[in-house]
Amino acid sequence: MRKGLIGWLWMVAGCLAAVAQVPETYVYALRDTHELRLDVYRPSTPRADRACAIYVFGGGFVVGQRNDSASVAACRRLAEKGFTAISIDYRLGIKGVDFDTVGLLHLSTPFRRAIEMATEDVCEAVSYVCRHAQHLGIDRTKIVLTGSSAGAIAVLQADYCRANGMKQAAALPADFVPMAVIPYAGGVYCRNWRPKYKTPPAPTCFFHGTTDRIVNYKHFRANLKERLNGANTVVKVFKKNKYPYWILRFTDRGHEVAGYLPYTIEEFCCYVDQVSAGRITYYDASCEDKARGTTIWTKMGLVKLYLH
Repeated sequence: MRKGLIGWLWMVAGCLAAVAQVPETYVYALRDTHELRLDVYRPSTPRADRACAIYVFGGGFVVGQRNDSASVAACRRLAEKGFTAISIDYRLGIKGVDFDTVGLLHLSTPFRRAIEMATEDVCEAVSYVCRHAQHLGIDRTKIVLTGSSAGAIAVLQADYCRANGMKQAAALPADFVPMAVIPYAGGVYCRNWRPKYKTPPAPTCFFHGTTDRIVNYKHFRANLKERLNGANTVVKVFKKNKYPYWILRFTDRGHEVAGYLPYTIEEFCCYVDQVSAGRITYYDASCEDKARGTTIWTKMGLVKLYLH
């Protein structure tokens, strides 16, 4: 009888653990006739500061989903560390664009529009989370924006637009400032070469491969006026203006760094802890990733990604 009861209790515990891994799903906006949803992964043991991490998936603004395997892995890892992790939908502005016809020289127009659409959707999702902070059990002043590749661009762009009062950030609450922004292989798209901030950006921790040729580590010139600035260039702006930042530069690694969140969760948490405690820090590190080998993404560039 006792063995049976113990076995039953273990079975119930296992079921509860499994249920905890099943996210709650909500519709946060309706855009272009599409319902945009977000998945909420609640931690079994929330952080003392009740921090929330909003995760934005990657995929070149062409593919990817809020509930694909990479997104689920990232959010589960965040929830294990006590964050209320939220994975969001956003409109894929380059989906269906035939670049074999458009050509690389005309990449800037659809690419710019895709970033604008994604930025608008990120800001709308943040607004929804802020409005429902009590239900979600989070502190709305402790929201971390993080993402991979296109998602990393979107979260950096959202904070760039917020700091500059741009229309793409109009959905954000007037008093909202992210506690931190943590992009994995992201960049800032602007029309004045390097980004300029009218008000300070949120404390930001950059993860980027030094040989990344998709979201270029330095910058990619879309045309004579516009360019996508990678971590190396954006950090120069942060350093010059004494904006708080960390950067982890992965030597001889390319765009695979976009997927490093689950493997760098300790660094992620360390940065959030520093910011949550009110510390202003600056940190620049070159990293060698011998545990993880090169992949097809190490040397892949935009031409191969978009043009066939």
